[in-house]
Amino acid sequence: MFFEKHVFCCINKRPDSNPKGCCSSKNSEKLQTELKIKIKDLKLNKKIRINKSGCLDRCESGPVMVIYPEGIWYSFKNSEDIDEILNSHLLNNKIVERLKI
Repeated sequence: MFFEKHVFCCINKRPDSNPKGCCSSKNSEKLQTELKIKIKDLKLNKKIRINKSGCLDRCESGPVMVIYPEGIWYSFKNSEDIDEILNSHLLNNKIVERLKI
């Protein structure tokens, strides 16, 4: 069985001196883990896969995720953003325009 959706969350870490910054310094690991737990709690982990990703090269918009098969990119900052992406996009296939990049 294959997954219906794949979510790739950047958790890349760069040195503090890097001018591009990085998603990891903006809580991406914590938020990725939070999303993964919520998907598992909803028993959707057989349909929706939450993956860690290396650099997705959108550092200035970070933290970022991309959801396939749609190819929709989001910038997310907090638990409320994660909940909105989960409830709107992952559960109801409705793009969250305010977070889309």
